[in-house]
Amino acid sequence: MRERYRVFREVPTRWMDNDVYGHVNNVVYYSYFDTVINAHLVEAGALLPARGEIIGLCVESGCRFHAPLSFPEVIDAGLAVAKLGTTSVRYELGLFRHGEDAPAAEGHFVHVFVDRGSRRPTPIAGALREVLSALARAQ
Repeated sequence: MRERYRVFREVPTRWMDNDVYGHVNNVVYYSYFDTVINAHLVEAGALLPARGEIIGLCVESGCRFHAPLSFPEVIDAGLAVAKLGTTSVRYELGLFRHGEDAPAAEGHFVHVFVDRGSRRPTPIAGALREVLSALARAQ
């Protein structure tokens, strides 16, 4: 349900997102997840993907599909942090038809933050930790 998520972003579907069955293809949902997460971090000033010293690498993702989505729908994408660790974060996402309370899909995405050069895990600190903490669900 919508109350599980801390922020929402509208994601317009595109013509190319539909498959021959007339709905958004399953692999596109992962693109929506990636876009919602990174757009939030970039807009909040917590991540500089092209030139920052720290980058997030996806090490795990998953999705459960409940109902089809299709072009030309606008999706309400909910985002929350389920677990914030020292070097990693588990996001949870819900994709909703515009205005509906039950998700068409629910997913998760795990980022490990690493040093750009060495690709070694690095602690989540400063603005990035603040932004991720603001997305955390009450436990």
